[in-house]
Amino acid sequence: MKLKLLLCSSCALLFLSMSSNAQRDQDARLWLTTPDRTALVALQPAALHFSSEAGPSPVLTVDDAQHFQSIDGFGFALTGGSAQLLMHMGTAQRAGLLKELFTTGGNGIGVSYLRVSIGASDMNERVFSYDDLPQGETDVDMAKFDLGPDRADVIPMLKEILAIAPGIKILGSPWSAPAWMKTNDDVRGGELKPEYYAVFAKYLVKYIQAMRADGITIDAITVENEPLNPKNTPSMVMFAMQQDTIIAHDLGPTFQKAGIRTKILLYDHNPDVLSYPLSILGDPDASKYVDGTAFHLYGGDASLLAQVHDAYPNKNLYLTEQSVTERRSGGPLGIAEPVRRVMIGATRNWCRNVLLWNLAADPQNGPHTNNGGCTGCSGAITLSGDSVSRNVAYYVLDHFSQFVPPGSVRVASTELEQLASVAFLTPQHKIVLVVSNTGNFEKSFAVKYQGKFFQTTLPPESVGTYVW
Repeated sequence: MKLKLLLCSSCALLFLSMSSNAQRDQDARLWLTTPDRTALVALQPAALHFSSEAGPSPVLTVDDAQHFQSIDGFGFALTGGSAQLLMHMGTAQRAGLLKELFTTGGNGIGVSYLRVSIGASDMNERVFSYDDLPQGETDVDMAKFDLGPDRADVIPMLKEILAIAPGIKILGSPWSAPAWMKTNDDVRGGELKPEYYAVFAKYLVKYIQAMRADGITIDAITVENEPLNPKNTPSMVMFAMQQDTIIAHDLGPTFQKAGIRTKILLYDHNPDVLSYPLSILGDPDASKYVDGTAFHLYGGDASLLAQVHDAYPNKNLYLTEQSVTERRSGGPLGIAEPVRRVMIGATRNWCRNVLLWNLAADPQNGPHTNNGGCTGCSGAITLSGDSVSRNVAYYVLDHFSQFVPPGSVRVASTELEQLASVAFLTPQHKIVLVVSNTGNFEKSFAVKYQGKFFQTTLPPESVGTYVW
C-alpha cells in the first residue's frame, strides 16, 4: 500500500509539472519599444496569461484559421555605400555586427532578405555599370562585362553574410543601364534605346550568371528601380509599355533560354500609379514571365497594394524599398507610425517581404553620388569606423525580423482605434502579433486567441511584438 501511494504521489507531481509546462506554453511574451528608448525591442519580465475572461477592455482577435500570404523575409538594402563602410570596420568588429544582424538568439535580429543594386545606386560613392565604355563604343555581345567595382565591397560582404546566413534571399535592382545603351548617353535620366532592349536583357543575365559563379544566388530582380524617377544619379526612365515590351519579348524569353530561374518583378515604384503594374499584369505575353510586383511607399498608401492583389491574386507583391528616418535627431524615437504605415501596412496588404532603405550610412548620410544621390538617407545603422549607432529603422525591422522567419504565414487579426496590428503563424507553430499604438496615450486591450484572452497595455506611441 505504501509503494502504491508513493507511485501515485510521483504521478501527481508529474501531472502538476506537465500542467505547469502546458500553462507556460500558453503564456504570451511581449517585446516592447517605447519612444523614450527605455525599452528597445526589450522582453518584458511578466508573462501574459491566457484566461477565459475578456474583461472590460476592447478585444483584438487573432484567427489562425484564416491564412494569407507566405513571408519570404525582412531586411535592408546592402548598398555599395553600406558594404564599403562595413569593409572599413575591423575584422572582429564587423564579424560581431554581422552576427547581430543576420542571426537570431542572443542579440541577433534575424535579417533574412537583402537588396543589392545591379551596378551603382545613388548610395554609392561613384557611378558605374558592369560594361562602361569610352564615348561612341558599344558592346552588344557583353564581351567586356565585368562585376568590377562590386568585387571591392558588395561581393566580399555578401560572401561573409552568406557564411552566416546561407539561406538569405537576395534581390537585385538596376538603377540604370550602361550609358551607351541610353537615349541621352548619360547615367542620369534618359531611356533605354529600343535597339538595346535585348542587349539589356543579356546584361541582366550576365549579372545573374556572374554572381552565381561567385557563389551568390540572386533570387529575384526588378527590371528598373523607380522607372518614373529621372532625378537620381544614376537613374533611367522606363514607361509601362516599354517595360511590358522588354519583359514579353526580351527579358522573359532570354531568361527562359538561359535557364535562369531568378524571379522577375515589375515596376519597383510607388502605388500612386497602379496603372503601370496593372497594364503589364494584364498582358499575357509579359505576365507569364512575371512573379509579381515590387513597390515602394514614397507616394500612395499601402492599402492600394490590395487592389493589385485582388485583380491578379496569383501574382505576388513585394515591398522592396522604403526609407525610415528619425523625426528629429535626439528627439523621441518615432517608431509607432513607420511600423503602422510601412511594416504593418505592407504585410496586411499581401507583401511577402519588407526591405528598408538602407542598411548603413556614415554620420553625414553617405557615401552617395553627387548631383542626385540621397543626402537625407540615414542607414538603419550609422557607422563611423568601428563605432555603431542603431537608428529607428533598425528597431522598426527588428520587431518583425527577429520573430517572423521565412516560411511564416500571415493570419487574420483585427485592429482597434489607433492600434494597428498584423499576425503571423511561424513554421515553429508560434503566433507572432505586432501591434503599434499610434495614439498619444496609453492603451489597454485584450487579445483573443482560440477562445482565450490575455490583457495587455501599450504605452503611447509604442510598439509591441507578442509571441505565444
